[in-house]
Amino acid sequence: MNLLAIDTAASILSVAVSNGDEIFSTETEAVTRHSELVMELMDDLVKKANITPKDINGILCMGGPGSFTGLRIGYSIAKGLALSLSIPFAPVPTLECIAHNEKFAQSLTLAVIEARKNAYFYAFFKNGKRLSEDKDSNLPQIINEIERYKNEYKQITLTGHGAKSLFESLNENTKNDLSPVFEKNGYAKELIAIAKGKNLFCGDCTGYLYSGPEYIRKTDAEIALAL
Repeated sequence: MNLLAIDTAASILSVAVSNGDEIFSTETEAVTRHSELVMELMDDLVKKANITPKDINGILCMGGPGSFTGLRIGYSIAKGLALSLSIPFAPVPTLECIAHNEKFAQSLTLAVIEARKNAYFYAFFKNGKRLSEDKDSNLPQIINEIERYKNEYKQITLTGHGAKSLFESLNENTKNDLSPVFEKNGYAKELIAIAKGKNLFCGDCTGYLYSGPEYIRKTDAEIALAL
């Protein structure tokens, strides 16, 4: 199966294309230029994979959480391409992609994205399986959860876009229980790996065309309207 994956959840824009079992990927520090750069990256990668748009069997994007604007861009492009090519589309949770890494698959993994207002989006995983839902919490709450999990697991791998920021904010005692992996990269390849591992496109994906990103936190505009 040939898949196209787009990761616009953070400042790093990454795109991946699979031609059978081979995955081609590229990424760039886009900051806020995702919409300007993504089409060119996709075109170049499709050519590198030696396929044409008509050869693509499915399209993936990050399901969230992540940047409000970035997630909307990813969804819009992925849905638009899926409709124009008459192929299925599916989102994959961002934190699940971050935790999907063979290097620390056997350990307890805390996947983290830095959010605004001194908080983080995060979730715990073990062997690629989710142990908690996606959460939006401040530092004291995260420390409490780390303390709870460390009673069962001796070491916790900390990774993701917000790993460095979170690690530097922790006290020394909590740091001792963590194995930080500071990787500043995108996760488009993981999107494809998870989709193939779960056979996401084997069933009916029509419902995803009516779905939207998982924001977890309300936007400032939504909060203002509720007041």
